[in-house]
Amino acid sequence: MIGYQFQREGLLRQALTHSSYANEHHMKRVYNNERLEFLGDAVLELVTSEHLYRTYPDWLEGELTKVRASIVCEQTLAFCTQELHLGDYIFLGKGEDHTGGRKRKSILSDTFEAVIGAIYLDGGFAGAKAFIHRFVLNDLGNMQLFYDSKTILQEIVQGENMGELCYRLVEESGPDHNKSYVIEACIGGEVLGCGEGHTKKAAEQEAAYRTILRLGGKYVSEKH
Repeated sequence: MIGYQFQREGLLRQALTHSSYANEHHMKRVYNNERLEFLGDAVLELVTSEHLYRTYPDWLEGELTKVRASIVCEQTLAFCTQELHLGDYIFLGKGEDHTGGRKRKSILSDTFEAVIGAIYLDGGFAGAKAFIHRFVLNDLGNMQLFYDSKTILQEIVQGENMGELCYRLVEESGPDHNKSYVIEACIGGEVLGCGEGHTKKAAEQEAAYRTILRLGGKYVSEKH
């Protein structure tokens, strides 16, 4: 699944154990993945910072900070988990599972960071670094495109005179503390992309990203 062989498989299981599952099975809180997430977050930020520092020697601190933030944010990390199908392997409580927890970006991104923390403890910094480079840093242009998709799409639409760009809310579900939104991106009245998120902004970003991909690869290469 993740391209890494654990020596201590218990670490991987812990990384995949959400607090809802631990609570439901009366496990001690230290056995869920929150501590590993804390560790993995720090490792991810260090590896990403080093990579950007070495890859872009002419960039100033502000530019490096902005791109790093775009890489380690919840929405981008959740996007990175798609290749792994990580949601299929998470141990969730029944309630969380039934309400769509396996697709929830916050859970996916937190679990991803927990897996990084587990790899770090099991195989050291080199193992964690290799995992991050494989699943996060292998396509920085695409990550940046995903994060800046609304801005980039607006530039494309204006530059090509494609018509009016708008975002349309098509579905809203869930309780007030855990809303989920589905939003379509429309250009000239035509729906070209759809996104889902726990904020309208996140759903719009994904809709814009999928619209850019549908419009064609030339825009990706032009912008990055």
